[in-house]
Amino acid sequence: MSGADAAAAVRRVVGVPGTPEALRATLADFSSGVTVVTTTVDGVAHAMTATAFCSVSLEPPLVLVCVSRTSRFHAAAMRAQGWAVSLLAADQEAVARHFSDRGRDLATQFDTVPHDAAPQTGVFLVAGALAWLECRTHARYDGGDHTILVGEVLSTSEKSRARAPLTYYRGSYS
Repeated sequence: MSGADAAAAVRRVVGVPGTPEALRATLADFSSGVTVVTTTVDGVAHAMTATAFCSVSLEPPLVLVCVSRTSRFHAAAMRAQGWAVSLLAADQEAVARHFSDRGRDLATQFDTVPHDAAPQTGVFLVAGALAWLECRTHARYDGGDHTILVGEVLSTSEKSRARAPLTYYRGSYS
């Protein structure tokens, strides 16, 4: 690419700069791993698909997930002290789609999804996931239209078999 072409590419703006639409269009070029975050409140299991997940610290072991304030998972996550993150494998797109469906029945949402119980909190873990982390809420931060939920890692899965992760890129799973 020539210098002029590179400069033109840098100046290219999608949408109106600074708008949610422009940010969404720009971040579509960032590939994210796909997770399912789970918790239990008053005996009811809750779950959501999340791509806004990352490591925060090794000492102490901390991770974070961003939870939309408009999701029904948000209320559960704000009440729960324990939660888990299942890192999905490439063959688990159907699981990701299932837990991203806002209209699914809360009472039966795990009936068709194989799962196990996390060792310390008992929250559901997606069976067949590449790996999982079990967490206790360490902190919550305002993140605009999301809450940034930071968890202290209580336990993790053992090393998984060599399989590809499920990713999300340009609005599609791969």
